Amino acid sequence: MIHFVLLIACAVAIYLSCEWFVNAVEWLGERLNVGRMAVGTILAAFGTALPESVVTLVAVTTGATTEAKDVGVGAAMGGPLALATVAYGVTGAMLLLRRRKEHETSLVAVSAGGPPELGPQPSGSEQALGTAKDMKRLAKDQKWFLPIFMVKVGLGLVAFAFKPALGLLFFAAYAVYFWREIRGGQDEEGEEEELEPLKFQPKAASPATWAVVAQTLVTLVVIFFASQLFVKQLDAIGPMLGLPAAVTALLLSPIATELPEIMNAVIWVRQGKTKLALANISGAMMIQATVPSGLGLLFTRWHFDGALLWSGLITMAAIVYLLLTMRAHKLTPARLAMAGGFYVAFALGLVPILS
Repeated sequence: MIHFVLLIACAVAIYLSCEWFVNAVEWLGERLNVGRMAVGTILAAFGTALPESVVTLVAVTTGATTEAKDVGVGAAMGGPLALATVAYGVTGAMLLLRRRKEHETSLVAVSAGGPPELGPQPSGSEQALGTAKDMKRLAKDQKWFLPIFMVKVGLGLVAFAFKPALGLLFFAAYAVYFWREIRGGQDEEGEEEELEPLKFQPKAASPATWAVVAQTLVTLVVIFFASQLFVKQLDAIGPMLGLPAAVTALLLSPIATELPEIMNAVIWVRQGKTKLALANISGAMMIQATVPSGLGLLFTRWHFDGALLWSGLITMAAIVYLLLTMRAHKLTPARLAMAGGFYVAFALGLVPILS
């Protein structure tokens, strides 16, 4: 029973910490003078992915056995899978709920004597997530991710002498992406909006920089320890429910480790900041595709079994699906929510692989 209580307590702690974290990171972006999209793709994504990267680093460098080191390889593959499917799916579902409430509110306003709608309006589920320019911006992140991820999977199927050295190329790829995002943020227009007061200084119109940094660091520490405790509770609950350890590691743990990114997206959608929510996920995916992969290549065999290969194929399929809808300017909340179906496909395909 204690494990279930701790699981719920950790989830609540992660959500509340993420709410304070996104509040702080928006002010941090303002202090660093980076663009609004870079707040999601770089600052928020780096902050929530850093703890996971540290865990991967510890696993691949201090693991006493090959199996212990391979835990880091599983984390490097499970993270992008959970983000490309569950995180996008949850974001789409939240957008559907939000737009449905907005639609119901507008209908109530009209029935109460408000101004009528001009002609038939599409439902929230049928409205594209932004303009053609927005879709192009979102697709650009996926175009960066997909080829890097394909190389990452391909390297898991071959063996050669200098493969570990290729890990440095993954770090270089993220450095280029980081520079592009920071530089691109300076050219953004029309993204200015009033920020909510900093939680640490709620009465200050412009909080002190030390308070912004302190709130960012404190919330990251809470997120890190709460996430690790959350994963440990899942590891304990899995056997209690009769789930094999492999199922817990490949199906439940990736979702748990990516919970901060999912929570960030939920909070930003609730605040009406859809672009930041989607940018946070795509930015976290770029980190997960490069930094943990580079560490894995440097310190492990980086050899894939059937389950890891299956996770890579499902991740690529989900990204191709998203890319096609983005390029056709047809990415709606409903279609974004359907990305979660790829995780269901992964779970179903995992059964014969593990049996």
